[in-house]
Amino acid sequence: MKEKTAVIADDEQNLIVYLRSRLASLWPELKIVGEARNGREALALVKEFTPDIVFLDIKMPGMSGIEVATKLTNQCHVVFVTAYDEYAIAAFEQQAVDYLLKPVEDSRLQKTIDRICTETAREIDTAGIVTLLENLRQGEVEYLNWIRIGLRGETKIIDVAEVAYFKADQKYVSVRTKGAEYLIRRSIKALETELDPNHFWRIHRGTLVNVRFIESAKKDFRGRYTLSLKNIRQTLKVSDSYGHRFRQM
Repeated sequence: MKEKTAVIADDEQNLIVYLRSRLASLWPELKIVGEARNGREALALVKEFTPDIVFLDIKMPGMSGIEVATKLTNQCHVVFVTAYDEYAIAAFEQQAVDYLLKPVEDSRLQKTIDRICTETAREIDTAGIVTLLENLRQGEVEYLNWIRIGLRGETKIIDVAEVAYFKADQKYVSVRTKGAEYLIRRSIKALETELDPNHFWRIHRGTLVNVRFIESAKKDFRGRYTLSLKNIRQTLKVSDSYGHRFRQM
Protein backbone atom coordinates (compact mmCIF):
# COMPACT_ATOMS: atom_id res chain seq x y z
CA MET A 1 0.00 0.00 0.00
CA LYS A 2 1.47 3.33 -1.08
CA GLU A 3 2.27 5.72 1.77
CA LYS A 4 -0.22 8.54 2.14
CA THR A 5 -0.17 11.62 4.35
CA ALA A 6 -2.88 13.17 6.50
CA VAL A 7 -3.81 16.09 8.74
CA ILE A 8 -6.15 15.70 11.73
CA ALA A 9 -8.21 18.72 12.86
CA ASP A 10 -10.23 18.66 16.09
CA ASP A 11 -10.55 21.15 18.95
CA GLU A 12 -10.29 18.32 21.50
CA GLN A 13 -6.68 17.14 21.90
CA ASN A 14 -7.74 13.82 23.46
CA LEU A 15 -9.77 13.00 20.38
CA ILE A 16 -6.86 13.86 18.11
CA VAL A 17 -4.65 11.50 20.12
CA TYR A 18 -7.27 8.76 19.98
CA LEU A 19 -7.84 9.01 16.21
CA ARG A 20 -4.10 9.11 15.58
CA SER A 21 -3.63 5.94 17.64
CA ARG A 22 -6.39 4.07 15.82
CA LEU A 23 -5.00 5.11 12.44
CA ALA A 24 -1.53 3.96 13.52
CA SER A 25 -2.98 0.56 14.37
CA LEU A 26 -5.21 0.08 11.33
CA TRP A 27 -3.19 1.97 8.73
CA PRO A 28 0.50 2.02 9.80
CA GLU A 29 1.56 3.21 6.34
CA LEU A 30 -0.32 6.49 6.82
CA LYS A 31 1.87 9.39 7.91
CA ILE A 32 0.23 12.09 10.04
CA VAL A 33 2.01 15.30 9.02
CA GLY A 34 0.07 17.73 11.19
CA GLU A 35 -2.53 18.27 13.90
CA ALA A 36 -4.81 21.31 14.07
CA ARG A 37 -7.03 22.59 16.89
CA ASN A 38 -9.17 24.82 14.67
CA GLY A 39 -10.10 25.42 11.04
CA ARG A 40 -7.52 28.10 10.33
CA GLU A 41 -4.71 25.88 11.60
CA ALA A 42 -6.03 23.07 9.38
CA LEU A 43 -5.90 25.28 6.28
CA ALA A 44 -2.36 26.39 7.11
CA LEU A 45 -1.21 22.77 7.51
CA VAL A 46 -2.83 21.74 4.21
CA LYS A 47 -1.05 24.60 2.44
CA GLU A 48 2.27 23.63 4.03
CA PHE A 49 2.16 19.85 3.63
CA THR A 50 -0.41 19.21 0.82
CA PRO A 51 -1.68 15.99 2.51
CA ASP A 52 -3.66 13.31 0.74
CA ILE A 53 -6.36 13.24 3.45
CA VAL A 54 -7.77 15.67 6.01
CA PHE A 55 -9.83 14.44 8.97
CA LEU A 56 -12.05 17.41 9.88
CA ASP A 57 -14.13 17.82 13.01
CA ILE A 58 -17.34 19.58 11.94
CA LYS A 59 -17.65 21.77 15.04
CA MET A 60 -14.49 23.80 15.61
CA PRO A 61 -14.02 27.37 16.89
CA GLY A 62 -13.53 30.16 14.39
CA MET A 63 -14.02 28.09 11.25
CA SER A 64 -16.04 24.89 11.03
CA GLY A 65 -14.99 21.74 9.21
CA ILE A 66 -17.55 22.53 6.50
CA GLU A 67 -16.03 25.98 5.95
CA VAL A 68 -12.58 24.43 5.71
CA ALA A 69 -13.86 21.89 3.18
CA THR A 70 -15.18 24.67 0.92
CA LYS A 71 -11.59 25.86 0.52
CA LEU A 72 -10.17 22.40 -0.19
CA THR A 73 -12.21 21.48 -3.26
CA ASN A 74 -10.47 18.62 -5.04
CA GLN A 75 -7.18 19.26 -3.21
CA CYS A 76 -7.38 16.20 -0.95
CA HIS A 77 -9.72 13.55 0.39
CA VAL A 78 -11.88 15.02 3.19
CA VAL A 79 -13.29 12.88 6.01
CA PHE A 80 -15.69 14.63 8.36
CA VAL A 81 -15.62 13.63 12.04
CA THR A 82 -18.96 14.21 13.70
CA ALA A 83 -20.91 13.68 16.91
CA TYR A 84 -24.27 13.84 15.11
CA ASP A 85 -26.65 10.95 15.70
CA GLU A 86 -27.73 8.12 13.42
CA TYR A 87 -30.43 10.22 11.76
CA ALA A 88 -27.78 12.67 10.58
CA ILE A 89 -25.48 9.86 9.50
CA ALA A 90 -28.15 8.49 7.17
CA ALA A 91 -28.30 11.93 5.55
CA PHE A 92 -24.52 12.04 5.20
CA GLU A 93 -24.60 8.69 3.43
CA GLN A 94 -27.16 10.00 0.94
CA GLN A 95 -24.70 12.80 0.13
CA ALA A 96 -21.91 10.20 -0.35
CA VAL A 97 -19.79 12.01 2.21
CA ASP A 98 -16.98 10.32 4.06
CA TYR A 99 -17.56 10.61 7.79
CA LEU A 100 -16.61 9.11 11.15
CA LEU A 101 -19.02 9.11 14.07
CA LYS A 102 -17.58 9.93 17.51
CA PRO A 103 -16.41 7.93 19.36
CA VAL A 104 -14.68 6.43 16.33
CA GLU A 105 -14.94 2.64 16.11
CA ASP A 106 -12.35 0.48 14.39
CA SER A 107 -14.84 -1.21 12.06
CA ARG A 108 -16.13 2.12 10.71
CA LEU A 109 -12.64 3.59 10.45
CA GLN A 110 -11.52 0.54 8.46
CA LYS A 111 -14.32 1.15 5.93
CA THR A 112 -13.14 4.72 5.48
CA ILE A 113 -9.55 3.56 5.02
CA ASP A 114 -10.60 1.00 2.41
CA ARG A 115 -12.60 3.64 0.57
CA ILE A 116 -9.74 6.13 0.52
CA CYS A 117 -7.34 3.49 -0.78
CA THR A 118 -9.60 2.66 -3.72
CA GLU A 119 -10.65 6.19 -4.72
CA THR A 120 -8.94 9.33 -5.88
CA ALA A 121 -9.66 12.73 -4.36
CA ARG A 122 -13.09 13.91 -5.44
CA GLU A 123 -14.95 17.18 -5.41
CA ILE A 124 -17.25 17.62 -2.41
CA ASP A 125 -20.79 18.91 -2.84
CA THR A 126 -20.25 21.62 -0.23
CA ALA A 127 -23.53 23.42 -0.89
CA GLY A 128 -25.46 20.19 -0.35
CA ILE A 129 -23.64 19.47 2.89
CA VAL A 130 -24.25 22.98 4.23
CA THR A 131 -27.96 22.65 3.50
CA LEU A 132 -27.97 19.23 5.15
CA LEU A 133 -26.36 20.54 8.34
CA GLU A 134 -28.65 23.54 8.52
CA ASN A 135 -31.66 21.23 8.35
CA LEU A 136 -30.19 19.07 11.09
CA ARG A 137 -29.53 22.05 13.35
CA GLN A 138 -33.21 22.98 13.29
CA GLY A 139 -33.96 19.81 15.25
CA GLU A 140 -30.69 19.66 17.14
CA VAL A 141 -30.82 18.72 20.82
CA GLU A 142 -29.93 21.46 23.30
CA TYR A 143 -27.47 19.81 25.66
CA LEU A 144 -27.25 20.53 29.37
CA ASN A 145 -24.94 23.45 30.12
CA TRP A 146 -25.53 24.04 33.84
CA ILE A 147 -26.08 21.94 36.94
CA ARG A 148 -28.16 23.38 39.78
CA ILE A 149 -27.14 22.23 43.25
CA GLY A 150 -29.03 22.97 46.48
CA LEU A 151 -26.76 23.97 49.36
CA ARG A 152 -28.31 24.83 52.74
CA GLY A 153 -31.08 27.03 51.46
CA GLU A 154 -29.27 28.40 48.40
CA THR A 155 -28.76 27.22 44.84
CA LYS A 156 -25.31 26.91 43.30
CA ILE A 157 -24.96 26.97 39.52
CA ILE A 158 -22.06 24.96 38.03
CA ASP A 159 -20.95 24.99 34.40
CA VAL A 160 -20.88 21.36 33.18
CA ALA A 161 -17.50 22.12 31.56
CA GLU A 162 -16.10 22.34 35.10
CA VAL A 163 -17.39 18.87 36.04
CA ALA A 164 -14.72 16.16 35.85
CA TYR A 165 -17.20 13.31 36.27
CA PHE A 166 -20.64 12.23 37.45
CA LYS A 167 -20.76 9.07 39.56
CA ALA A 168 -23.73 7.20 40.99
CA ASP A 169 -23.80 7.21 44.82
CA GLN A 170 -26.76 5.19 46.12
CA LYS A 171 -29.86 7.39 45.63
CA TYR A 172 -27.76 10.36 44.50
CA VAL A 173 -25.16 11.24 41.87
CA SER A 174 -21.83 12.71 42.90
CA VAL A 175 -20.76 15.75 40.88
CA ARG A 176 -16.95 16.14 41.02
CA THR A 177 -15.23 19.36 40.04
CA LYS A 178 -11.60 20.36 40.43
CA GLY A 179 -12.20 21.92 43.83
CA ALA A 180 -15.29 20.29 45.31
CA GLU A 181 -17.80 17.45 45.29
CA TYR A 182 -21.59 17.75 45.41
CA LEU A 183 -24.61 15.43 45.43
CA ILE A 184 -27.67 15.80 43.23
CA ARG A 185 -30.88 13.79 42.89
CA ARG A 186 -30.47 12.71 39.29
CA SER A 187 -29.79 9.42 37.59
CA ILE A 188 -26.75 8.64 35.44
CA LYS A 189 -29.10 7.41 32.72
CA ALA A 190 -30.95 10.74 32.62
CA LEU A 191 -27.72 12.75 32.65
CA GLU A 192 -26.29 10.73 29.77
CA THR A 193 -29.19 11.76 27.53
CA GLU A 194 -28.85 15.44 28.52
CA LEU A 195 -25.07 15.86 28.24
CA ASP A 196 -23.14 16.34 25.00
CA PRO A 197 -21.80 12.87 24.08
CA ASN A 198 -18.85 14.54 22.42
CA HIS A 199 -17.66 15.73 25.84
CA PHE A 200 -19.04 13.20 28.34
CA TRP A 201 -18.36 9.48 27.90
CA ARG A 202 -20.00 6.60 29.73
CA ILE A 203 -17.16 4.49 31.16
CA HIS A 204 -19.15 2.43 33.66
CA ARG A 205 -22.77 1.67 34.45
CA GLY A 206 -22.61 4.38 37.10
CA THR A 207 -20.01 6.83 35.74
CA LEU A 208 -19.84 9.59 33.12
CA VAL A 209 -16.45 11.28 32.62
CA ASN A 210 -15.63 14.62 31.04
CA VAL A 211 -13.20 13.76 28.23
CA ARG A 212 -11.39 17.08 28.72
CA PHE A 213 -10.32 15.97 32.21
CA ILE A 214 -8.78 12.65 31.15
CA GLU A 215 -5.00 12.70 31.54
CA SER A 216 -4.21 9.05 30.83
CA ALA A 217 -5.72 5.57 30.62
CA LYS A 218 -3.67 2.78 32.21
CA LYS A 219 -4.34 -0.89 31.43
CA ASP A 220 -3.70 -3.62 34.01
CA PHE A 221 -2.71 -7.25 33.36
CA ARG A 222 -6.37 -8.22 32.96
CA GLY A 223 -6.85 -5.66 30.22
CA ARG A 224 -8.97 -3.30 32.34
CA TYR A 225 -8.41 0.44 32.26
CA THR A 226 -8.06 2.99 35.04
CA LEU A 227 -8.28 6.70 34.22
CA SER A 228 -6.10 9.38 35.78
CA LEU A 229 -7.61 12.86 35.76
CA LYS A 230 -6.08 16.31 35.46
CA ASN A 231 -5.71 18.12 38.80
CA ILE A 232 -7.81 15.49 40.63
CA ARG A 233 -6.36 12.70 42.76
CA GLN A 234 -9.17 10.21 42.32
CA THR A 235 -8.92 7.60 39.56
CA LEU A 236 -11.85 6.05 37.71
CA LYS A 237 -12.36 2.42 36.73
CA VAL A 238 -13.49 1.63 33.20
CA SER A 239 -15.75 -1.39 32.84
CA ASP A 240 -15.04 -3.97 30.14
CA SER A 241 -18.02 -2.77 28.10
CA TYR A 242 -16.40 0.63 27.56
CA GLY A 243 -12.73 -0.34 27.35
CA HIS A 244 -12.74 0.01 23.56
CA ARG A 245 -12.75 3.79 23.96
CA PHE A 246 -9.20 3.71 25.32
CA ARG A 247 -7.42 1.00 23.37
CA GLN A 248 -4.15 2.33 21.96
CA MET A 249 -5.03 5.77 23.39
